[in-house]
Amino acid sequence: MRALSSPRTAPDESFYTDTTPARMDIIFIDDLRAATRIGIYPREKAMPQTIEISLRIGTSTASAGASDDIGDTIDYAQVVDCLRAELAVRHFNLLERLAEYVATLLLEDFGATWVRVSIAKVGMMRGVQRAGVVIERGAAA
Repeated sequence: MRALSSPRTAPDESFYTDTTPARMDIIFIDDLRAATRIGIYPREKAMPQTIEISLRIGTSTASAGASDDIGDTIDYAQVVDCLRAELAVRHFNLLERLAEYVATLLLEDFGATWVRVSIAKVGMMRGVQRAGVVIERGAAA
């Protein structure tokens, strides 16, 4: 572990970085709106609905914190672009299946260590603003 250096040191030497493997940092994306076909009824299968996704993505950001290089972390812009593209061409019967799909994508394709995925349908029932599911998954050891 390295403590903060004096303000006059080089920029790459001025931050405290704890690289202890037991620590986990979290990248978050809140209230991402995307369109996908979700549901069991014929009208839901035919027409995209708006869903809201919030993510907590567990990963170490120590390398990116030290290097200031996007290649050393999970790029949340790439996550958003990937999710929008994938959801636009898929159909899921259940929010639970959609949540599993998103979790697996983050763990396998983006290298996350742990994820919390919250997915909700928006305005799907009278008097209900949102209805959804939250799951947590970890990478296979």
